[in-house]
Amino acid sequence: MWLGGARENLRDLYNFHESIINVLKLTLKEGVRSIILAYPPRSSYGQAFIRHVREHHAWLVQGPNKATFSETVGSAGTLPEVAALVRTPQFRRLVSETTSEETQHLVDILEKRLNTSSGSTAVLYSLKETEELICTPWKPGKPKPEYLILTDEYLSNSLGKNRIHRLMQVAGNKGVQTRVVSAESPAGKRLTQLGGLVCFARQVNSH
Repeated sequence: MWLGGARENLRDLYNFHESIINVLKLTLKEGVRSIILAYPPRSSYGQAFIRHVREHHAWLVQGPNKATFSETVGSAGTLPEVAALVRTPQFRRLVSETTSEETQHLVDILEKRLNTSSGSTAVLYSLKETEELICTPWKPGKPKPEYLILTDEYLSNSLGKNRIHRLMQVAGNKGVQTRVVSAESPAGKRLTQLGGLVCFARQVNSH
């Protein structure tokens, strides 16, 4: 998608931003929550899009399912330009920072769940319980899994790697957001304290 010129026509600019939002919605459904905006030097295209998001799609930057946006300067209008951009050290560093921020957001949700006595949410720590929740058909009255998070150390040290990979595949197919995080990161250290694997679930209305 491309919008040339000075971008002074507000209607055209609004429609252009909405076309990006429509593409992002498809990506977000797949569980992606880290988004990097690339725009040419000496332009304010990234800031203009973020402003559009905050004014018209606040759900993207607020609440438990918010996305994490980062910005970088660079050309990404063609596949060769994108390929060149993602190979730069700056971009790789930005990816690491953005995903770390997203993971920390999930850990913040975890802490809130742990400190809440609401019967509408549940946090599971064992592989067996998580398998039973995710791999069996959902029934009314049973909580639905939302997130599955584990550390890379838990995965590498587990004697049941095949079980975990199957669990992650089933979780992905069912729309459960799955993340493997570095055990050395602040978020990973907190997960290690809880055993290395955590699953969030929420009670939903069966109607």
